[in-house]
Amino acid sequence: MDNAPVGFSKLSKEEKINWIANTYFSDPNEAISIIKKYWNSDSKIQKLHDEFIENTITNFYLPLGVAPNFLINGKYKTIPMVIEESSVVAAASKSAKYWATRGGFKTTILNTEKIGQVHFMYTGEELKLNDFFEQVQTKFYEETEGLTKNMQKRGGGILSIELRNKTHLIPNYYQLHATFETKDSMGANFINSCLEQFAKTLKEEASSYSNFSETEKNIEVVMSILSNYVPNCIVRAEVSCKVAELADKNIENPEFFANKFVQAVQIAEVEPFRAVTHNKGIMNGIDAVVLATGNDFRAVEAGIHAYASRNGSYSSLSHAKVEDGIFCFWIDIPLALGTVGGLTSLHPMVKLSLEMLEKPSAKELMEAVAVAGLAQNFAALRSLTTTGIQEGHMKMHLNNILNQFQVTNEERVLIKNHFKDTVVSHSAAVDFIEKLRK
Repeated sequence: MDNAPVGFSKLSKEEKINWIANTYFSDPNEAISIIKKYWNSDSKIQKLHDEFIENTITNFYLPLGVAPNFLINGKYKTIPMVIEESSVVAAASKSAKYWATRGGFKTTILNTEKIGQVHFMYTGEELKLNDFFEQVQTKFYEETEGLTKNMQKRGGGILSIELRNKTHLIPNYYQLHATFETKDSMGANFINSCLEQFAKTLKEEASSYSNFSETEKNIEVVMSILSNYVPNCIVRAEVSCKVAELADKNIENPEFFANKFVQAVQIAEVEPFRAVTHNKGIMNGIDAVVLATGNDFRAVEAGIHAYASRNGSYSSLSHAKVEDGIFCFWIDIPLALGTVGGLTSLHPMVKLSLEMLEKPSAKELMEAVAVAGLAQNFAALRSLTTTGIQEGHMKMHLNNILNQFQVTNEERVLIKNHFKDTVVSHSAAVDFIEKLRK
């Protein structure tokens, strides 16, 4: 294949598409047709999408679904979810409906601190560095006042700055470890701007500090960056009811179900191979809402999985118990989310999703996201400990198989009727389609 032309990013959108089509596709015209088919018919919206990232050639669509009937802290919510996986929205909706008649979901914001760090190298006496930090600490706040002024008006800002010695990990390695409150903003740009000013102040003050030797004055800043690990930005979501109230058409023996459910969670707490899949199911719900609301699902994923490993072994994010005849199921999740800034005011579907959630604060969005994760986990564990997970999942997946084989409406009716009482598998569906077409 030919290398991309020098200055590819400077080519027009049409030129980029033509080069890609002619370089990689046996039928360039068909490739161009598909690419352009997914452009938005509104040129203003398309221009907006084009400018979100670099080298945009088209849009990649994912379904936006809704899960209604979520009773959260006594108020009903409809939760928007962007995801491509079959059965996720259905499972969340089913859990929402189930718990709405059993008291609903309760949420608590446990903390909202976010973290940023200046990583630097210092060669010299630790005692001198500690004295230096004590003397100049106020300057870090003073010299970021221009950055923090507006955030402070909203009740946010820099909460603390610590000097941390990490020389036991890497020789001469130290940190400025700062905590922030960013209110309804995710705050990445705010935090990073403050950190870069901290770094500048650190170097300038060190260079003129009289107690430092020339070597000690030469502090080397390696990098200044926020952390996506936010173990002090936590929301709890929970459900509970009397064990007897768990009964429904699929749960004839609620005591047996409750004990088996708790055992399933306990296995995920101690067995990392199970915990990863267990938590992946939780993330089906969490990522879907994070995406729908224009937040950074990669940052959320990284932070949550780090949190799941915080005790030295990867473990379940959710927990369950039966105590005094009460079934309790809960999750504590670190979530750094925003409802202002970023895509929240730019992307039309993000704005729509946030309005559907009744224009939540960052804390309210944390609650909705955590609830979606817990609901998804409950649905999965309920299936696993009763009928098995494949029955419902494969019935939802059947639509994808039928679309893959471009079945007609008449064929679709016959196939759906056949699999009402038959186990769905890809091979079984293909066999039946082939029989129909013979």
